[in-house]
Amino acid sequence: MTDAFADDGYQSGFLGPEVPFPRPVDPLATVVDLIYPRFSVLLDPERRLARMTGVNIDGETLQDIPRTGTWRLDPRVADEDQAGPDLYARNDLDRGHLVRRRDPGWGDEAQARRATEATFFYTNAAPQAAAFNQSKDLWLGLEDHILAHAESRDARLSVFTAPILASDDPLYRGIRIPRHFLKIAAWSSDAGLAATGFVLDQTDLLDIRQGILGIDGVGAFRTFQAPLADIAEAAAVDLGPLIDADVLAPPGARAPDGDWRSLTAAEEIILG
Repeated sequence: MTDAFADDGYQSGFLGPEVPFPRPVDPLATVVDLIYPRFSVLLDPERRLARMTGVNIDGETLQDIPRTGTWRLDPRVADEDQAGPDLYARNDLDRGHLVRRRDPGWGDEAQARRATEATFFYTNAAPQAAAFNQSKDLWLGLEDHILAHAESRDARLSVFTAPILASDDPLYRGIRIPRHFLKIAAWSSDAGLAATGFVLDQTDLLDIRQGILGIDGVGAFRTFQAPLADIAEAAAVDLGPLIDADVLAPPGARAPDGDWRSLTAAEEIILG
């Protein structure tokens, strides 16, 4: 178990330009910093879910490691401060990896296996409707698409993923189920730091009435490419230099009506 808590975690200088780990804008926010191999989690013990996760990805040395590891509570945190197996029992909620299992799995085989297995702590999980469709498939492949774009440089990414924890999220089994998730990818471009952000919306799939969960299989996950300033405001986090590095900042990069860009395929993503 000790190896799962290696002290490297997310590294802010991984891309060359300094990219600090995003933290809540409220300096009084209660969060717990948790370090894992090549990624970090900022846990909100009141919501029992991550407020933010960050991982460094070296695309050139990613390993194709078979899936190993089982979901488990992090012993460094009180059980009642993490959303554990009871939340996911006997319903249509998935344990959605925030840091993808594959993303920290680079380096030699032993390093990669240790890092991928560490993604199975419940502190790195968030409840997502299990219905699978094109939009969710797109969400799960965002890192791969951006890595392919960055491959002509050094194939390195820093990725931040989290539920957007809203006070009016629906309550289920004592835990408010996030309706939206964010993902931000940053990489080093010829012009310097570049970044872009996405929002996944599962609102149409969730039906929670009087504490009883129903999943609408006809509904849809919706995926948007959104300005980082909007994401920072929605999640109440400080994105530091990522705001100025946003590829959607230049005129004409947003959707024609000025709204977020709704995505149905990776080819629609703007990456500069």
